[in-house]
Amino acid sequence: MTAPATYSSPLPTPKPHLGHALASEWTKMVSVRSTLWTLGALVATVVGIGLLFVVQTVDQDYANISFTTPALFGLLVGQLAVMVLGVLTITSEHATGLARTTFTAAPDRHRVLTAKYLVFGITAFLTTTGSVFLVGIAAAFAHNGSAAGPHAAAEWLGAIAGSFYVTLLGVLALAVGALLRHSAGAIAVMLGLVTLPPVIGGMLSSWEALQPVGATILRHNAPVALMKLFGMPAGSDMGPPTSDFSHLVLILLVAGAAVTASYVAVGRRDV
Repeated sequence: MTAPATYSSPLPTPKPHLGHALASEWTKMVSVRSTLWTLGALVATVVGIGLLFVVQTVDQDYANISFTTPALFGLLVGQLAVMVLGVLTITSEHATGLARTTFTAAPDRHRVLTAKYLVFGITAFLTTTGSVFLVGIAAAFAHNGSAAGPHAAAEWLGAIAGSFYVTLLGVLALAVGALLRHSAGAIAVMLGLVTLPPVIGGMLSSWEALQPVGATILRHNAPVALMKLFGMPAGSDMGPPTSDFSHLVLILLVAGAAVTASYVAVGRRDV
Protein backbone atom coordinates (compact mmCIF):
# COMPACT_ATOMS: atom_id res chain seq x y z
CA MET A 1 0.00 0.00 0.00
CA THR A 2 1.53 3.28 -1.09
CA ALA A 3 1.73 6.22 1.31
CA PRO A 4 -0.50 9.19 0.43
CA ALA A 5 1.25 12.03 -1.27
CA THR A 6 2.02 15.00 0.91
CA TYR A 7 0.16 18.21 0.21
CA SER A 8 2.16 21.17 -1.03
CA SER A 9 0.47 24.55 -1.09
CA PRO A 10 0.77 26.44 -4.40
CA LEU A 11 0.82 29.71 -2.41
CA PRO A 12 4.10 31.07 -1.06
CA THR A 13 4.55 30.33 2.65
CA PRO A 14 7.32 32.62 3.90
CA LYS A 15 8.70 32.08 7.37
CA PRO A 16 7.11 34.55 9.83
CA HIS A 17 9.40 37.33 11.01
CA LEU A 18 9.29 40.61 12.93
CA GLY A 19 8.23 42.55 9.84
CA HIS A 20 4.99 40.60 9.66
CA ALA A 21 4.28 41.32 13.33
CA LEU A 22 5.02 45.01 12.80
CA ALA A 23 2.62 45.18 9.86
CA SER A 24 -0.06 43.45 11.91
CA GLU A 25 0.35 45.74 14.92
CA TRP A 26 0.37 48.83 12.72
CA THR A 27 -2.87 47.73 11.07
CA LYS A 28 -4.47 47.16 14.47
CA MET A 29 -3.30 50.52 15.77
CA VAL A 30 -4.57 52.61 12.87
CA SER A 31 -7.87 50.74 12.61
CA VAL A 32 -9.17 51.45 16.13
CA ARG A 33 -10.79 54.71 17.18
CA SER A 34 -8.86 54.92 20.46
CA THR A 35 -5.67 55.73 18.53
CA LEU A 36 -7.31 58.66 16.73
CA TRP A 37 -8.87 60.02 19.91
CA THR A 38 -5.80 59.73 22.12
CA LEU A 39 -3.27 61.04 19.60
CA GLY A 40 -5.75 63.72 18.53
CA ALA A 41 -6.11 64.78 22.16
CA LEU A 42 -2.31 64.88 22.50
CA VAL A 43 -1.85 67.11 19.43
CA ALA A 44 -4.80 69.36 20.31
CA THR A 45 -3.57 69.81 23.89
CA VAL A 46 0.09 70.45 23.12
CA VAL A 47 -0.49 72.65 20.08
CA GLY A 48 -3.60 74.39 21.42
CA ILE A 49 -2.20 75.34 24.83
CA GLY A 50 1.23 76.06 23.32
CA LEU A 51 -0.06 78.47 20.68
CA LEU A 52 -2.28 80.15 23.25
CA PHE A 53 0.83 80.76 25.34
CA VAL A 54 2.71 82.06 22.29
CA VAL A 55 0.12 84.69 21.43
CA GLN A 56 0.03 85.92 25.03
CA THR A 57 3.80 86.50 25.26
CA VAL A 58 6.27 89.05 23.91
CA ASP A 59 9.87 88.82 22.74
CA GLN A 60 11.27 89.75 26.17
CA ASP A 61 9.63 86.71 27.76
CA TYR A 62 11.96 84.43 25.84
CA ALA A 63 15.14 85.95 27.21
CA ASN A 64 15.09 83.32 30.00
CA ILE A 65 13.13 80.47 28.42
CA SER A 66 13.44 78.50 25.20
CA PHE A 67 11.13 78.72 22.20
CA THR A 68 9.93 75.19 22.95
CA THR A 69 8.81 76.08 26.50
CA PRO A 70 5.21 76.93 25.45
CA ALA A 71 4.78 73.31 24.32
CA LEU A 72 5.71 72.12 27.82
CA PHE A 73 2.48 73.38 29.36
CA GLY A 74 0.38 71.37 26.95
CA LEU A 75 2.67 68.35 27.21
CA LEU A 76 2.21 68.20 30.99
CA VAL A 77 -1.43 67.38 30.24
CA GLY A 78 -0.92 65.64 26.91
CA GLN A 79 1.36 63.01 28.44
CA LEU A 80 -1.78 61.45 29.93
CA ALA A 81 -3.04 60.72 26.41
CA VAL A 82 0.24 58.96 25.56
CA MET A 83 -0.04 56.78 28.66
CA VAL A 84 -3.68 55.92 27.93
CA LEU A 85 -2.77 54.89 24.38
CA GLY A 86 0.09 52.78 25.72
CA VAL A 87 -2.28 50.91 28.01
CA LEU A 88 -4.98 50.44 25.35
CA THR A 89 -2.45 49.14 22.83
CA ILE A 90 -2.50 45.82 24.63
CA THR A 91 -5.39 45.77 27.11
CA SER A 92 -8.01 46.39 24.42
CA GLU A 93 -7.08 43.03 22.88
CA HIS A 94 -7.57 41.26 26.19
CA ALA A 95 -10.92 43.00 26.69
CA THR A 96 -12.27 41.89 23.30
CA GLY A 97 -10.64 38.45 23.22
CA LEU A 98 -8.48 39.38 20.22
CA ALA A 99 -5.36 38.50 22.23
CA ARG A 100 -6.22 34.79 21.99
CA THR A 101 -6.56 35.08 18.20
CA THR A 102 -3.31 37.03 17.94
CA PHE A 103 -1.29 34.51 19.92
CA THR A 104 -2.87 31.62 18.02
CA ALA A 105 -1.89 33.15 14.69
CA ALA A 106 1.52 34.22 16.00
CA PRO A 107 2.71 31.74 18.67
CA ASP A 108 5.97 33.65 19.20
CA ARG A 109 4.57 35.97 21.87
CA HIS A 110 7.81 37.82 22.45
CA ARG A 111 7.89 38.82 18.79
CA VAL A 112 4.32 40.11 19.02
CA LEU A 113 5.12 42.09 22.18
CA THR A 114 8.27 43.51 20.58
CA ALA A 115 6.21 44.67 17.60
CA LYS A 116 3.73 46.37 19.93
CA TYR A 117 6.51 48.25 21.72
CA LEU A 118 8.14 49.34 18.45
CA VAL A 119 4.94 50.46 16.70
CA PHE A 120 3.65 52.30 19.73
CA GLY A 121 7.02 53.84 20.65
CA ILE A 122 7.74 55.19 17.17
CA THR A 123 4.19 56.51 16.71
CA ALA A 124 4.10 58.19 20.12
CA PHE A 125 7.57 59.73 19.74
CA LEU A 126 6.95 61.15 16.26
CA THR A 127 3.54 62.56 17.24
CA THR A 128 4.86 64.11 20.45
CA THR A 129 7.99 65.55 18.85
CA GLY A 130 6.05 66.92 15.88
CA SER A 131 3.55 68.68 18.15
CA VAL A 132 6.30 70.17 20.32
CA PHE A 133 8.33 71.38 17.34
CA LEU A 134 5.27 72.92 15.72
CA VAL A 135 4.78 75.09 18.79
CA GLY A 136 8.51 75.83 19.04
CA ILE A 137 8.73 76.92 15.42
CA ALA A 138 5.66 79.13 15.83
CA ALA A 139 7.22 80.78 18.90
CA ALA A 140 10.52 81.27 17.07
CA PHE A 141 8.82 82.96 14.12
CA ALA A 142 6.63 85.16 16.32
CA HIS A 143 9.19 86.22 18.94
CA ASN A 144 12.63 85.93 17.39
CA GLY A 145 13.46 89.59 17.94
CA SER A 146 16.60 91.01 19.53
CA ALA A 147 14.82 91.33 22.89
CA ALA A 148 14.44 87.53 23.02
CA GLY A 149 18.20 87.12 23.40
CA PRO A 150 20.38 84.34 21.93
CA HIS A 151 18.99 80.85 21.56
CA ALA A 152 21.23 77.82 21.04
CA ALA A 153 20.36 74.60 19.26
CA ALA A 154 20.60 72.77 22.59
CA GLU A 155 17.10 73.92 23.54
CA TRP A 156 15.69 71.91 20.62
CA LEU A 157 17.64 68.88 21.83
CA GLY A 158 16.01 69.38 25.22
CA ALA A 159 12.61 69.28 23.53
CA ILE A 160 13.54 66.01 21.83
CA ALA A 161 14.67 64.61 25.19
CA GLY A 162 11.37 65.71 26.75
CA SER A 163 9.40 64.02 23.97
CA PHE A 164 11.47 60.88 24.47
CA TYR A 165 10.71 61.01 28.20
CA VAL A 166 6.96 61.15 27.50
CA THR A 167 7.32 58.27 25.04
CA LEU A 168 9.03 56.21 27.75
CA LEU A 169 6.09 56.94 30.05
CA GLY A 170 3.87 55.48 27.34
CA VAL A 171 6.14 52.43 27.01
CA LEU A 172 5.93 52.00 30.78
CA ALA A 173 2.13 52.21 30.49
CA LEU A 174 2.14 49.52 27.81
CA ALA A 175 4.24 47.28 30.06
CA VAL A 176 1.88 47.85 32.99
CA GLY A 177 -1.04 47.02 30.69
CA ALA A 178 0.67 43.78 29.64
CA LEU A 179 1.16 42.85 33.31
CA LEU A 180 -2.36 43.74 34.52
CA ARG A 181 -4.38 43.01 31.32
CA HIS A 182 -7.01 45.47 32.57
CA SER A 183 -7.48 48.92 31.04
CA ALA A 184 -8.92 50.77 34.04
CA GLY A 185 -6.45 49.24 36.49
CA ALA A 186 -3.39 49.98 34.34
CA ILE A 187 -4.52 53.55 33.63
CA ALA A 188 -5.11 54.10 37.36
CA VAL A 189 -1.61 52.84 38.16
CA MET A 190 -0.02 55.17 35.61
CA LEU A 191 -2.04 58.17 36.79
CA GLY A 192 -0.87 57.43 40.32
CA LEU A 193 2.78 57.17 39.25
CA VAL A 194 2.64 60.56 37.54
CA THR A 195 0.35 62.61 39.79
CA LEU A 196 0.94 61.26 43.30
CA PRO A 197 4.74 61.75 43.78
CA PRO A 198 4.54 65.60 43.96
CA VAL A 199 1.72 65.31 46.50
CA ILE A 200 3.46 62.64 48.56
CA GLY A 201 6.75 64.55 48.41
CA GLY A 202 5.06 67.71 49.65
CA MET A 203 3.41 65.85 52.51
CA LEU A 204 6.62 64.12 53.60
CA SER A 205 8.53 67.40 53.46
CA SER A 206 6.25 68.82 56.14
CA TRP A 207 7.78 66.41 58.70
CA GLU A 208 11.35 67.19 59.66
CA ALA A 209 12.37 63.53 60.01
CA LEU A 210 11.10 62.67 56.51
CA GLN A 211 12.10 65.91 54.83
CA PRO A 212 15.08 64.40 52.93
CA VAL A 213 12.82 61.68 51.51
CA GLY A 214 10.18 64.23 50.52
CA ALA A 215 12.77 66.46 48.88
CA THR A 216 14.12 63.52 46.87
CA ILE A 217 10.64 62.64 45.63
CA LEU A 218 10.00 66.27 44.68
CA ARG A 219 13.18 66.32 42.61
CA HIS A 220 12.45 63.03 40.84
CA ASN A 221 8.98 62.93 39.33
CA ALA A 222 7.52 63.28 35.86
CA PRO A 223 6.43 66.97 35.94
CA VAL A 224 9.79 68.11 37.34
CA ALA A 225 11.68 65.94 34.84
CA LEU A 226 9.83 67.53 31.91
CA MET A 227 10.45 71.02 33.27
CA LYS A 228 14.16 70.31 33.60
CA LEU A 229 14.41 68.77 30.15
CA PHE A 230 12.69 71.79 28.61
CA GLY A 231 15.10 74.11 30.46
CA MET A 232 12.72 75.52 33.06
CA PRO A 233 13.64 75.86 36.75
CA ALA A 234 11.74 73.40 38.93
CA GLY A 235 11.54 75.66 41.96
CA SER A 236 14.04 76.81 44.55
CA ASP A 237 12.39 74.79 47.34
CA MET A 238 13.25 71.46 45.74
CA GLY A 239 16.94 71.39 46.62
CA PRO A 240 19.83 71.26 44.21
CA PRO A 241 18.64 70.58 40.66
CA THR A 242 19.46 67.18 39.21
CA SER A 243 20.79 66.80 35.70
CA ASP A 244 18.59 66.09 32.72
CA PHE A 245 20.56 62.90 32.15
CA SER A 246 19.65 61.56 35.58
CA HIS A 247 15.93 61.97 34.85
CA LEU A 248 16.26 60.01 31.62
CA VAL A 249 18.32 57.32 33.34
CA LEU A 250 15.68 56.95 36.04
CA ILE A 251 12.77 56.53 33.62
CA LEU A 252 14.87 54.19 31.47
CA LEU A 253 15.55 51.97 34.48
CA VAL A 254 11.90 51.94 35.59
CA ALA A 255 10.52 51.37 32.09
CA GLY A 256 13.21 48.77 31.36
CA ALA A 257 12.33 46.79 34.50
CA ALA A 258 8.61 46.89 33.63
CA VAL A 259 9.25 45.85 30.01
CA THR A 260 11.41 42.93 31.16
CA ALA A 261 8.69 41.82 33.57
CA SER A 262 6.10 42.05 30.77
CA TYR A 263 8.14 39.71 28.55
CA VAL A 264 8.38 37.18 31.38
CA ALA A 265 4.67 37.41 32.20
CA VAL A 266 3.44 37.21 28.60
CA GLY A 267 5.69 34.23 27.89
CA ARG A 268 4.36 32.24 30.85
CA ARG A 269 0.62 32.93 30.56
CA ASP A 270 -1.85 30.88 28.56
CA VAL A 271 -3.27 34.10 27.05
